Amino acid sequence: MNRRLCALSVSSLLLAACAGTRPAPVEDRTSAPAVAATAAPAATAAPAARAGFHIVSKGETLYSIALEHGQDWRDLVIWNRIENPNLIRIGQELRVAQPEGAVEIRPIVTPGAVESRPLEPAPQQAAAAAATTAEPANSTVLKREPRGGVEAYSEEALARMKGAPLAAATAAPTPAAAAAATTPAVPVVAPESSRSEDGIEWSWPAQGRIIGRFGEGSGKGVDVSGKLGDPVLAAAGGRVVYAGEAMRGYGKLVIIKHDNTYLSAYAHNSRILVQERDTVKRGQRIAELGDTDTEAGKPRLHFEIRRQGKPVDPLKYLPPR
Repeated sequence: MNRRLCALSVSSLLLAACAGTRPAPVEDRTSAPAVAATAAPAATAAPAARAGFHIVSKGETLYSIALEHGQDWRDLVIWNRIENPNLIRIGQELRVAQPEGAVEIRPIVTPGAVESRPLEPAPQQAAAAAATTAEPANSTVLKREPRGGVEAYSEEALARMKGAPLAAATAAPTPAAAAAATTPAVPVVAPESSRSEDGIEWSWPAQGRIIGRFGEGSGKGVDVSGKLGDPVLAAAGGRVVYAGEAMRGYGKLVIIKHDNTYLSAYAHNSRILVQERDTVKRGQRIAELGDTDTEAGKPRLHFEIRRQGKPVDPLKYLPPR
């Protein structure tokens, strides 16, 4: 009996001790990963483009990037050593300004035909030839038959004997020369008026009325109405740096570079009449008005002027109407 009482007493003491012991604190670590997760995107944000460079974004092409920065897309190909102009990656950093010390590459000019002249004979040979061919001063010039005595005498035969190239003067033109002579040059239309801004003479590229102005909606230029096939003229002289339809939203597009500051763009043409690297004059017909890639489907010319790649209001450069 006493043993049972002792066992019960010990059990009671142990239960009391366990009931009075406080549980160990539990540390909550769930908030730390949440803070790290929210901070991660800020740390991995895309870096801003350096001066003279451009970070490729979704939907951009090499041609649109060149237009945005006022450059010839071929220069971007050279500066960035691009093998395929149609293959650029999102996030790729492209140089869009000419590197310091770089030399602008120009087309190689083919030299003219090399003039061939016979070598002068040695003095001894020249004296001997003169002695054998010399005739008396009082002798008359005789007209002899051509060597061989087979061909009848004629002035042409005598000329061939003396070595005179008569055939060169009367030869018929080659097919290539005949085609070049009959191919008409692209006409240059004398503009009605012009306006000089920043050393460039500007004139209107089309004769229609203005149906869209700079800054209206997302307009980066002016829209001029017209009929299909109406002439589209170069607003100023320069060099064609793009002629094609690879830029979304512009249809058949021509871009002219006037100097290191200004470009002009002519969009939605039905037909392009010039090629890239062509040199054009102000008032020269470069395209025919059309409706390619227009929302309304109505013929119009979309015309832009870009200063260092940034769109500016063309009405501040074109002569008033």
